[in-house]
Amino acid sequence: MTTLVLCVDRDGDFDHGTPVVGEAAIIDLITSAGVAAPEDSRVNCLLETLRVARSLRAECTDAISVVVSGSGDTVNIDRDIADQIDALVDEHDPQSAVVVVDSVADEQTVPIIESRLRVDAVDRVIVQQARDIESTYYLLKRLLVDEELRRTLFIPLGTALLAIPVIVSLTDNVTAVVAVVTAGIGAFLLYKGLGIDDAVEQFPSVVRAAFYSGQVSFVTYVVGAGLALIGVFAGAIGISGMQPGVLMGIKFVFVSVPWFALAALAASTGRLFDRLLTDDRVPAALFNAPFGIVALGLIVRGFGAFVLENAAVIGPVELPAMSVGPIATDGLVLLTGTRLLVFVIAGVLISLLGVVVTSRVRTPAKDASNRQ
Repeated sequence: MTTLVLCVDRDGDFDHGTPVVGEAAIIDLITSAGVAAPEDSRVNCLLETLRVARSLRAECTDAISVVVSGSGDTVNIDRDIADQIDALVDEHDPQSAVVVVDSVADEQTVPIIESRLRVDAVDRVIVQQARDIESTYYLLKRLLVDEELRRTLFIPLGTALLAIPVIVSLTDNVTAVVAVVTAGIGAFLLYKGLGIDDAVEQFPSVVRAAFYSGQVSFVTYVVGAGLALIGVFAGAIGISGMQPGVLMGIKFVFVSVPWFALAALAASTGRLFDRLLTDDRVPAALFNAPFGIVALGLIVRGFGAFVLENAAVIGPVELPAMSVGPIATDGLVLLTGTRLLVFVIAGVLISLLGVVVTSRVRTPAKDASNRQ
């Protein structure tokens, strides 16, 4: 099998006519190019071409070292290189090629070569002293070419740079300006990084499909969103007047977690009904989800209450005095850990109940499938 080891010089800086074929001719070219410009990376590219060719010959592969180049404007350079590749293919009948380049411009000729010959590898020569600079250059070139990266990186930065002088001209508070701009950039990057833009783009079609298909989950999702908003407002009202800190966050969770649990319960119940109406095989996770949501909500609220009660943010649970016939009880105040214990035990019991119900519901279906 014959392999062409192609050193591509798209800039057309070699004084010799191209193509230059053979190791002896390339060594002469290295000598003349190295004497003329010892710091030029083309010399390293030529040496790498000889190294790759010798390595292939050591593996019992017939390797031919070749240097191709062009002259003139961009179109003429690419056409010259294409003509030289055609001539080499006709003369040597190679089955593959290894392309050796030392710049991004030279690498742009790879599609031209691939259209005429199979390219097994592209060897990028980076001079060791300039490795960091060259790597940075490659990275910047890719950023500029990739449209998605440009929109994600350059648009928020450009908008921020334009917004800073405008906001500074309207206010003298530089700290507030920096905070607003930084928050805007962070929100945009999270919006793109978490894929929220894709979800927002697909949301109308998803809603339309759910509405016309008559899915129960469409209604329960709306109910869940409303309950979640109520939870946010309830938590905000609950922490009004508190000093910022950890207790403020715990109080917000304590107040809002029942509403969040109800929202998740509504959404999971809607999904469960949809699967029950359309499919006989319902995953165990859908059956167990409502019980798990309630159990998690109880446990989180119990731990939140324990912390807040010890910090004297909320008061203890007081049971009023009761009398039923001849039996009468005095009022009772639960200890701090008692409330936590009750919530944890209730959460564990509800979770176990979910496991039992799920196993009872799915066992008949398995038996029926086995009988069939």
